[in-house]
Formats: sequence, C-alpha cells, structure tokens
Amino acid sequence: MSLDGLDAESVFNAPCFGYTYDDLISLPGHHTQGAGEIDLAANFSRNVVINSPIVAAPMNSVCEGKMALAIALAGGIGVIHCNCSAEYQAEQVLHVKRYANGFIMDPHTLSQSHTVEDFDRIKQKYGTNTVLITEGGVMGSKLAGIVSSRDVELVVDRKTKLGEIMVPKDKMKFAVEPISLSEAMEKLRQKKVAKLPILNEGDELVAMVSRADMKKGRTNPLAAQDANKQVLVAAAVVPRKTERERVNMLIEAGADVIVLNASQGDSEAQLEFLKWMKHMHSTVDVICGNVVTPRQAKPLLDAGADGLRVGMGCSSLYSSKEACVVGRPQASAVYHVAKFARQYGVPVIADGGVQHSSHISMALTVGASTVMCGSLLAGTTEAPGECFWHDGQKLKLYTGLGSLQLEGNSQSPGGAACAVVERGPAGQLVESLLESVKRDMRRLGANNVTMLHGDLHSAGLRFQVRAAACHGNLLASPIA
Repeated sequence: MSLDGLDAESVFNAPCFGYTYDDLISLPGHHTQGAGEIDLAANFSRNVVINSPIVAAPMNSVCEGKMALAIALAGGIGVIHCNCSAEYQAEQVLHVKRYANGFIMDPHTLSQSHTVEDFDRIKQKYGTNTVLITEGGVMGSKLAGIVSSRDVELVVDRKTKLGEIMVPKDKMKFAVEPISLSEAMEKLRQKKVAKLPILNEGDELVAMVSRADMKKGRTNPLAAQDANKQVLVAAAVVPRKTERERVNMLIEAGADVIVLNASQGDSEAQLEFLKWMKHMHSTVDVICGNVVTPRQAKPLLDAGADGLRVGMGCSSLYSSKEACVVGRPQASAVYHVAKFARQYGVPVIADGGVQHSSHISMALTVGASTVMCGSLLAGTTEAPGECFWHDGQKLKLYTGLGSLQLEGNSQSPGGAACAVVERGPAGQLVESLLESVKRDMRRLGANNVTMLHGDLHSAGLRFQVRAAACHGNLLASPIA
C-alpha cells in the first residue's frame, strides 16, 4: 500500500520553496498511549535537559528572574536578557537559583558576638528566617547553634548578642558527612525539623538542607533542576570582548547555560567569543546563533557550540525590512539546521514565529528540540513591565528584538513595539500549551521528542502542503 503525503526530505528539498509552520500539516500516525503519558523532556543544550520544550526568549519585555523561575517550575527554562547592567542580570540569575536547593552550600551564618540587629539586616535583605551560628561566623567554622525568627521576635534590646538567645548545638538536630542528598532529606523528614545542618568530622559546618526545599519539590514535580535540585536558568550575552566580565559574573551567580545573543550568528566575533568561552569555562554549555542554514551552523558546531538558535526574519515583531530581505521561512530553516546539527549531537532551538501551540508542535515535528517564545509569554503576569488599560482591555507592552542593541553600540532602525493582551500567570499558560502539544504528539503516534525526531528522519512522518486559501483563516487559538 502506498503511503499518503510526502516525507520531510521530499518536502524540504523542493527547489525554490521554503515553508513556514502554517504552510505544512502533518498526517496522523498510530498512537498507543494517552496524552497524559507523552514525555516532552528534551535537550536544551548538549548537556542540559529540561522537562518541557518551552524557552522564554531573552527580551527585556519577556524574561527576567520572575519569568525564568515560572517557566523553569513548569519544566522549561528562561533566558534572562542582557539589556541591563551585568550586576542586575546576575542578580536575576541569583533570584532563580536561590528559589530551591538540594545541599545549601552557602547558608547565612553569623557568630555569637553578632547582635539581633545583624540578624534583622539579613532577614530584611534576603527574606530568611534562620541563621546558623558558628565560631567564626562563616562557613567552615565549628557550629555553635542556630537562631530563628521566633528566638528574636520578643527581644526588646536589638543589640543583644546572638550567643545569649541561640539554640545551642547540643540541643540541635544535625547530620554528619558523608551523606547523600536523598539520605539528608530523609533524615530531615524523620527528625521533623525545618533546617538540618551538615557537619564534617571536626564539627565544622559544610552544608545545610531545608524542609522548604523538600516541599517545593513536591509542589512542582516538573521543575527543570540541576544535580543539586536548584532550578535551571540561562542568561544571554552579546558576543563582544567587553562582555567577558559579564560572563564571569553570570557563571559565578549560577547560570547553567550562556546564550550568545546576535541576529546573525555566522560572524568572526561570535566564533572568537565561543572559543574563549570553551577555553575559560569549559564546563558551561554555550548556545550560539542565530542561524538558518547548515553553512552558517558548521563553523559554530566545529568550534564547540552546545546548541543553536534557529530563526532569522520570522519574529512577530521583527523589522519588516530585514524580514523581507534576509532570513528563511522558519520550518525550512529548523529542518535543515536540525538535520545537520544532529550529526554533531547538538540540539536546536526554534526561535521566532511562534504564536500558538500548533506552531510549537510543528517546530518539534520538523526537528527542533525546544521552542523559544517571546510574544506568547510577553503578556503574562511574570513578564517585566506594568499593565495598562485601553478600550476595556488589559494590555502589556511588548518590544521586538529589531530595536535592541545586539551587535554594536547603535540601534537597529527597524525595531517595532506593540501591546499584547494580559494573559495571567505564565505557569497556567504553559500548562495549557503543553496539553495541546501532547495532544498533537499523540495524534502523530510519538511518545516522546526523541521518537518524534526518529520518525522524521526515517520518513515515518508524512506531510502535506496547505493550499494558499488556508492561510487567511487558520483556526488555532492564540493560547492553545
């Protein structure tokens, strides 16, 4: 029996034609699992795996710390924009990394000679309710006791020494290394305490685990986390020599991935910056871009890129001049670059042109591992900026990349901005999007992203090109 439709190789290698997401429709396959059993985990970069394919774009009206945290708790990852000072960007990274921990390697510590005023300053600045007391007031000193908010709230004289009101070590519960994270969490549960210090054989403080972190893990089972159970976060950097100190600050703050932010990725400046990154920070994954052809991607992959952003001239707010002159239809760009990068074991991010869940599904279908969303997330509660009312609608401002300083000191002249409808919490929006993507994957007969890509390259997935008349009134919802 002959197969319906065309395989991807036949569709995307047709001479003189390039396809956007809306130009194509995938033919259904045989499904064996329910939508709830579909696994959307995928590689964001070579060594970083996330639990959903949603990535928040590094735009000043889309992703800062609040957005990055919300997306990560929903299984994806946020890329914090670099249109700010290095100090502010690093602060946003810290905001995400400090949300949850496995072993807390830098708990707040004071000495017995410090006062309640010192405790108050730490509580006001960091929001913590517990401080460990050590002999030297620093990590690595012998543990002396612990002070919590309930120990100080009734103290009238705020100059009282902490040594006078602390709970001494002999009345505390603690664990001794070596101990695994799972063992420490189990001991925390058994001893029914909020904080469990970890000591070495010399009674010196080396780490701490918290009951609050255990509760956060149960509340957000899909959260994208590193080996220490901290939430994953990425940060964008413009590939210039002057930005090297910014990279050092971001990595020190805990950024898991560095994303090079340039509209044209095939440049000598990006290659040099990538090589410097691989030499100075070899353990940190670097995502390069943007590219739309294998010829652009090859130098970056050869230099050690751990991921590629694919997309040029397809953003919903990109300069109309550039969109018409330079770029490539997004579905064709994703397919060809993903197929080439597959030889290097490097995943690609479909960046741009995503307006609803059907676009996310199609991006994954043609080879992307993850999908970068800008306008789709710009109207959510966690997006930077204030809401305003216009003609009875609650709106938020959204600015496109075309107006930002990406590669030089001068602004691109084709930038644009608009207002998008406020959409509520990002977590609820992402949940709705993922349900729709799972439904589409189930109809295709794929249980996970790896299986979907296997079907794509083995000609198991079949496509047809939509008639031109379909493009005027696509019925996809802007949310799902």
